[in-house]
Amino acid sequence: MPSLNLGILAHVDAGKTSLTERLLHAAGVIDEIGSVDAGSTRTDSLELERRRGITIKSAVVSFPLAGTHVNLIDTPGHPDFIAEVERVLGVLDGVVLVVSAVEGVQAQTRVLARTLHRLRLPYLIFVNKVDRRGARDHDLLREIADRLTSAAVPVTAVHDMGTPGATVSAARPPLDVLADRDDALLAAFVNDTDADPWPALTRQTRDGAAHPVFFGSAITGAGVDLLVDGITTLLPRSTGDASGPQSGTVFKVERGPAGEKLAYVRMFSGALHLRERVGEDRVTGVSVFGAGAVPGGERVVSAGEIAVVRGLTRIRIGDAIGRPAGEKERSFSPPSLSAVVEPVDDRDRMALHAALVQLAEQDPLIGLRADDTVSLYGEVQKEVVEATLAEEYGLAVRFRDTSTICIERPVGSGAAYRMIAVDPNPFLATVGLRVEPLPPGSGVTFALEVELGSMPFAFFRAVEEAIPAALERGPHGWAVTDVAIFMTHAGYWARQSHSHGTFDKSMSSTAGDFRALTPVVLAEALRRAGTRVCEPVDTVRLEVPADTLPAVLPVVGQVRGVPLATSFAGAGAVCVVEALVPAARVHDLRRLVPGVTRGEGVVEATFDHWTPSTSG
Repeated sequence: MPSLNLGILAHVDAGKTSLTERLLHAAGVIDEIGSVDAGSTRTDSLELERRRGITIKSAVVSFPLAGTHVNLIDTPGHPDFIAEVERVLGVLDGVVLVVSAVEGVQAQTRVLARTLHRLRLPYLIFVNKVDRRGARDHDLLREIADRLTSAAVPVTAVHDMGTPGATVSAARPPLDVLADRDDALLAAFVNDTDADPWPALTRQTRDGAAHPVFFGSAITGAGVDLLVDGITTLLPRSTGDASGPQSGTVFKVERGPAGEKLAYVRMFSGALHLRERVGEDRVTGVSVFGAGAVPGGERVVSAGEIAVVRGLTRIRIGDAIGRPAGEKERSFSPPSLSAVVEPVDDRDRMALHAALVQLAEQDPLIGLRADDTVSLYGEVQKEVVEATLAEEYGLAVRFRDTSTICIERPVGSGAAYRMIAVDPNPFLATVGLRVEPLPPGSGVTFALEVELGSMPFAFFRAVEEAIPAALERGPHGWAVTDVAIFMTHAGYWARQSHSHGTFDKSMSSTAGDFRALTPVVLAEALRRAGTRVCEPVDTVRLEVPADTLPAVLPVVGQVRGVPLATSFAGAGAVCVVEALVPAARVHDLRRLVPGVTRGEGVVEATFDHWTPSTSG
């Protein structure tokens, strides 16, 4: 049976989890449709998700649909959990992008659509809530064309829109959008002759060039049967050679009931078998998803399939199984906030750090640091971390004030060294390092200014491996980047033995000596070089009613924003303002804009660059 790995994406509260429930019901997997409000949905399995009525973690459910095995991945809609969405995008074959017929195209919807276009990931649009008062169709299609994609192709029509009895019927796709990319349809369109648009629609949808629009209601089921037809006929199936070279990726990691690590793996090529060795670990369990959310008990996962794999104790999100599936591109901006997590009871400090380490395994963008500082997208994510620590680990915690994540860049050259057997060096190693600034965006480089043969290669490798962790906290407390590091001094004591031949550690250098000494020397070199704190700056796009522009521009200035350009859309009724705004002030901008735009202004922000901080 062919397989399809399908994602459901949307702005929060657009109804994607309700749509997932409806699709499970249509496939016969569940007898009764769960309710988000009642906390009875299949994919929102966490108690916190059920209580808050939002999706926090991506979840996989599988079912047969019209001769296709569908692995459906429900993702969070709240922007604080965009990292979950990012991890999923790389394993999908196609997407259903859900838009509310009432609220229309929202900020997160536009962010998701832009990312899908950049990745050329095929997607359908499902306009949900056609049974709600205030639902729209024709003007919403224009909004979709203006704000999401000009290649939107309506394939259904709504009757009694905005009423509980709204129904949906199939409609013939218009030729004009498809004709731009199909010469035969273009000729038919120009000559006003009949032509079948469906082959062109299927081809263009699978190429990511056209996006069929389906109307419906996940609550009443109106139009869902037509959406199912679209999913199974318009989106591409999983590809990959099960007998080819092994290639897969880990997109989710969680802990099982006994604390064991569970890795969610999508295979692109080849297969992964039970008892197969992956790095230093051996696979002890492979569960390919069957009908519903509970994995079936298969012993191999092949190309195109998704499975839960046990036994990979060292695996992390993003790790490759076999050959890497390709260069991974970051889809969304990294988190821009950070906060220190503290236990209410100081006796829980060690237990808190262990719990945060496990949470960082499940969400690497938490970016856990030694002082229990975590990276965050927003205040809702902070609340979820606090609730998770309380409910799953029994730890009461509090957060210090949230701050904006900054970086440090060296401003000059600095050098330091420690010689073996010379105080204050307690380690059996000689390490000397010099740091030099690099142009913005260069990252970190490491090079030797000593002879490679002057000591064992393992000791050089130990120095290089210790550098990333040492750069996580610079003189001002932020990660250091855009720096060239040169090793200027190296020395060691060769392996020493007593007369009877027993190894004497107290007189012999080890790689551990170099790993321990490197951060000390590097910290001193950075202090001597001096570093400058840089804060993140976002590119902000505001869509506001044109008549409110005179009130919006002063607000942009109030948050230290610099307007770049303004343009008009929607026959001049909408003004689009692009500006550069310090990331630390974007939250303030989102709070202020509704008040000067009658609640109609929308703010989108993406990371742009780092700039020297005005406060540090």
